[in-house]
Order: sequence, then structure tokens, then C-alpha cells
Amino acid sequence: MINNVSSALNAYQQALSRINANEQKIAEVEQPKVSGFGNMVKSAVQDVANLSKQAEVTSIAGIQGKADIQDVVLAVSNAEVALETVVAVRDTAIKAYNTIMQMPI
Repeated sequence: MINNVSSALNAYQQALSRINANEQKIAEVEQPKVSGFGNMVKSAVQDVANLSKQAEVTSIAGIQGKADIQDVVLAVSNAEVALETVVAVRDTAIKAYNTIMQMPI
């Protein structure tokens, strides 16, 4: 029982260190200045594309046995959440546009 708990604790600590390392890499990348709605949307779509590419590369590395399964799951889930966010924003923008178009003049 103690061995299982210590093994689980070690696994959580390793995962936490990988997450912290990924966050530091992301923080080191300089974020572009967004000066308008169009630029914000363009930046968001590009970020989603980059996350998708990173997830694909990590998945391939996992298949080849070069990446840990936790890294693969984390990369894929990050890409999925980012894509769902962009889709939600798109749907909201379309709904707002349709509402504005139905307003009487």
C-alpha cells in the first residue's frame, strides 16, 4: 500500500514538473500585440493551429515510444479545448450577427 502511494506521488510530481516546464516554455514565447478584433481572431486561430500541430507531433512521438502517454494526452486535450473555445466564439459571433440582422430599422 505504501509503495503504491509513493509511486502515485512520484507520478504526480513528474507530471507537475512537465506541466511547469511547458508553462515556462509558453511564457518565454513573446506574445504578439493584438490591436483589433480581426487581429485577435487571427491570433486565436493561429494559436489553435499551433496547438493542433504540437498535439500531432506529440502523438507521433508517443506512437514511436519517444513521448510519455501523459504528455500525449495533455497536448491533445489542450488542442481540443482551444478548438472548442474558438468554435464557441464563432457560434456566438454568428448568433450576434443574425440577431443584429433581424432587428427592425
